[in-house]
Amino acid sequence: MSAEPLHVSRDGAVLEVTLDRPPANAIDAATSRAMSEAFVRFRDDPELRVAIITSTGERFFSAGWDLKAAAAGEVPDADYGPGGFGGLQQLPDLNKPVICAVNGLAVGGGLELAISADLIIAAEHARFALPEIKAGTLADAATIKLPKRIPYHVAMDLLFTGRWMDAEEALRWGVVNHVVPIDQLMSRARELAATLAAGPPLVFAAIKEVARASETLSFAEAIEKVARRGFPTVAALYESEDQKEGARAFAEKRPPVWTGR
Repeated sequence: MSAEPLHVSRDGAVLEVTLDRPPANAIDAATSRAMSEAFVRFRDDPELRVAIITSTGERFFSAGWDLKAAAAGEVPDADYGPGGFGGLQQLPDLNKPVICAVNGLAVGGGLELAISADLIIAAEHARFALPEIKAGTLADAATIKLPKRIPYHVAMDLLFTGRWMDAEEALRWGVVNHVVPIDQLMSRARELAATLAAGPPLVFAAIKEVARASETLSFAEAIEKVARRGFPTVAALYESEDQKEGARAFAEKRPPVWTGR
């Protein structure tokens, strides 16, 4: 197993977080806390605009919770850091785009980690499964998220049976955005990240906050809250220089220059 379970690098406004725990890139509590730390830094650094989460190798993206750690006494409700398991799914106020590049099998908590991202690119050989049912336990985050992301009966099929879903089926149901050959996976993820990094960060922040908060609001409540600038990110956007720059650039028929202010 790698001495460093996580590799973090940055290229301009893009942060790459790479899980490196062969053979299955399983996640124990210490690794999850390191992932949380990386994503907290991403969230809080104004110069960083987009993150990519991926892993090493071509067999496993992640097998999820490290069962060897569990056998050694690690409990399911261990301290996984402020972002929860994998550093993403419970991190508050993460209002920047996150891309997941799935390079292999995404199993259990590995699938839950992937669907915590905003956009998912999968290698052609990637497969997805929630085998928790076979161990008599609950895939908690997936049970909450998947029925809201894909047709209910498809989500229930995966949760009730623990069966495998290949990349093409995942694309058909909208679990992933793109399927590419493995040798194009990271170049496609980085291309998408560069496109987003050049976009308006305050608008991205507003999109993420409104989409997240609206899960617990009616449409009327959500749209009224947007209209009265009840979301902090919406208020910041409408009072920003970027808002004015967008209007000026449109009128002047030129590309806008976004500053995030």
